Amino acid sequence: MATEKITMPQLGESVTEGTISTWLIKVGDQVNKYDPIAEVMTDKVNAEVPSSFTGVVKELTANEGDTVAVGELICYIDTEGVASSNEASENKSTEAEPSKSTEVDESMKKRYSPAVLRLAQENDIELDQVTGSGRGGRITRKDIEKIIASGEIPKATTTAENKETIQRSSSKSVETPNEKFVATQAGDLEIPVKGVRKVIADNMVKSKQEIPHAWMTVEVDVSELVKYRNAVKDSFKKEEGFSLTYFAFFVKAVAQGLKEYPQLNSMWAGDKIIQKKDIHLSIAVAKENELFVPVIKHADEKTIKAIARDIYELAMKARNGKLTAADMQGGTFTVNNTGSFGSISSMGVINHPQAAILQVESIVKRPVIINDMFAARDMVNLSLSLDHRILDGLVCGRFLSRVKEILENMNEHTTNLY
Repeated sequence: MATEKITMPQLGESVTEGTISTWLIKVGDQVNKYDPIAEVMTDKVNAEVPSSFTGVVKELTANEGDTVAVGELICYIDTEGVASSNEASENKSTEAEPSKSTEVDESMKKRYSPAVLRLAQENDIELDQVTGSGRGGRITRKDIEKIIASGEIPKATTTAENKETIQRSSSKSVETPNEKFVATQAGDLEIPVKGVRKVIADNMVKSKQEIPHAWMTVEVDVSELVKYRNAVKDSFKKEEGFSLTYFAFFVKAVAQGLKEYPQLNSMWAGDKIIQKKDIHLSIAVAKENELFVPVIKHADEKTIKAIARDIYELAMKARNGKLTAADMQGGTFTVNNTGSFGSISSMGVINHPQAAILQVESIVKRPVIINDMFAARDMVNLSLSLDHRILDGLVCGRFLSRVKEILENMNEHTTNLY
């Protein structure tokens, strides 16, 4: 019997490991070459790993939630006798097929996401009585939302059964050396730390442990920019088919500022600092409990219209699960639109190995003194987190002052959308 190895592929530039969020096969399953066998999450992208061979799954060497280095073994596939196995399966009686399907459905049905568990608990839904529409009968969030909307909710029979279900789904939670025991009570929901959440947690710990953060904030008067954008937003959307957001103007200003102060467009590389020539701006996009950081390439060379289109298309890709590895690669500086949540002040964690991240806060009306008189103005805070190994306050202060100047002078007379 010939046995082939399948290893963790490199799913993106500089990616060194991946976390298996979901196995799509189990031991004994027949798989064809290029069939997806697992969903893997990295700090760059969430992707399906295809099989490199046609055969029968012999062994899974990694569990869901495990983080595996690129090139390390994840499973074995038996490839010898595949043809005869296929012929034999074609000659099997039809009675055998339903039982196999049922077995797969039951296996996948028990894999509940945190969102499904939360909605089920909040609405007292017995998950064992729900038929899933996902892969292999898996219950999806849409299934639960459809049940809630219909009002025909299958009630839980006993609290003990629900508790057992949640504990089974949480059995693979990640432990840390300094983890302290936290007591749980009836009604508490234990959510396993794996997949996307584990990748985010690991990256945040790495950034905070390795990067000495420092922070700066400036206040910007964007009254003229607000007036200009409000005057053209409706006609722009009608002509272009997507919205002209404030964020597009901020990204344009940051790209121009980075061109004049390239020190901020740098990365730490141990014994040297690499100052990047190209300006590729990472932007944070959230999807439920997932966080993606796609990249606007060559942002300094693009018009505000082109940047607005990139923001729209990348956000839609993220929400529809269509982001590719290429969409996530090459970022040199991050701009985070925290203002979309109403935040007015925050301190971002730097996207390793970049040198800085800029938080664009909410635009709010504030009383400002102009010519010794109070005036209501549209104000916004720009909060910069910087890697103090690479950057100092002087250059960062000059960069922020320049971005502030650019934004405060954006109006219908000075700013061309195209």
